[in-house]
Amino acid sequence: MGHKKLIRFEAIKTFPNVLEFPENIAGQWHKHFNNNNPIILELACGKGEYTLGLARMFADKNFIGVDIKGNRIWKGAAMALQENLENAAFLRTQIDFINTYFTKEEVNEIWITFPDPQLRLSKAKKRLTHPKFLRLYQSILKQDGLIHLKTDSPDLYQFTKTVINLLELELLVDYSDAYKEPGIAKELYIKTHYESLDIAQSSRIHYLQFKINKLLPVEKDIILKELINEQAVN
Repeated sequence: MGHKKLIRFEAIKTFPNVLEFPENIAGQWHKHFNNNNPIILELACGKGEYTLGLARMFADKNFIGVDIKGNRIWKGAAMALQENLENAAFLRTQIDFINTYFTKEEVNEIWITFPDPQLRLSKAKKRLTHPKFLRLYQSILKQDGLIHLKTDSPDLYQFTKTVINLLELELLVDYSDAYKEPGIAKELYIKTHYESLDIAQSSRIHYLQFKINKLLPVEKDIILKELINEQAVN
């Protein structure tokens, strides 16, 4: 591990706005923020650009960036401290264990911004909009809680639409080319480091907003696997 990373790992241990694998935090986030405002998560937050951007826009809401990479979290957490953004915090953990750190209906919304699209079919279960993850989100989201996906990957965009259709979820917003839509919400203009890299080279930013308002039977995962295999062949 590089010297710079080691310094950052040590630094975030002292940051009051970073919690690393905390114990007994589920159900206690309002004590951390000292208010009862809505809680919104940014999953795989990287350097936390969306967490910070949203916190600046909505002072009456609490935002938590979640990532396992401590050296990336350092950037966003340090900036939040510099700007005195008391409604921004960071949780260092794997997303697979997100329901360990939040109780039922503790979270109002979840943002998934430019995650790794996991393009190989063998890694489809690692996509953050796979039913495996949606079940985790459902266990902590309020009944009408929202999920936002913003991505430059057409593959992840189409995959997520397939999941939404298969599970008969409520799709609220579907932008295949978000920046060309008139009057989009101001929060969609927030840009992450990964968006600026334009890794997918698609020249489009896709956005989906939906609710997990149905049961998510495990049996449908088999159907999903068959569907994406068929799509790959065609």
